[in-house]
Amino acid sequence: MHIDPTLYTGRPQNLEGRLPREVACYDLLDRLAIPYTRVDHDPADTIAACHEIEKVLGAPICKNLVLCNRQKTAFYLLLMEGDKPFRTKDLSKQIGSARLSFAAPEDMETYLGVTPGSATVLALANDPDHKVQLILDRTVAETGHFGCHPCINTSTVNLSMEEVRKTLLPALGIVPLLVDLPDPRDEEA
Repeated sequence: MHIDPTLYTGRPQNLEGRLPREVACYDLLDRLAIPYTRVDHDPADTIAACHEIEKVLGAPICKNLVLCNRQKTAFYLLLMEGDKPFRTKDLSKQIGSARLSFAAPEDMETYLGVTPGSATVLALANDPDHKVQLILDRTVAETGHFGCHPCINTSTVNLSMEEVRKTLLPALGIVPLLVDLPDPRDEEA
């Protein structure tokens, strides 16, 4: 995977070839005066690929999972540590929603305007009706900075969680649900 070793501050100077949904993320961050740095790279849709990007970005990239209940009446965007294994039973118990599964690509497009591998907290700007509930695992919610894609997996931005929680989420009218997901690796020790 090719990663541009340059850490950029703010939006790309040349927007040619950038998708409108990516540009909209930069517009949103700039309008809210949320500072960010950015790395450009080949498509990164796995945590393994993201680890290489983290070295340039200087922040851990969190896992962004779009989930739904069996009836597809409740949708969730879960942000959690990239390396932490995900077990649906741990989340289901805390949010009172049984039978969680990964949302279909068409649901991700409909509600968040993203494709698989590009889910991000920034995509919640594409959900003005709040059909998707944001869930933050406490370890991510309490982190200093984290990396996420700007609705496309060929760039990654480094954001301050404090700025996201005090500026971005209120501007979007979002109150996140905090959960404490256990790390199954701790249980094995």
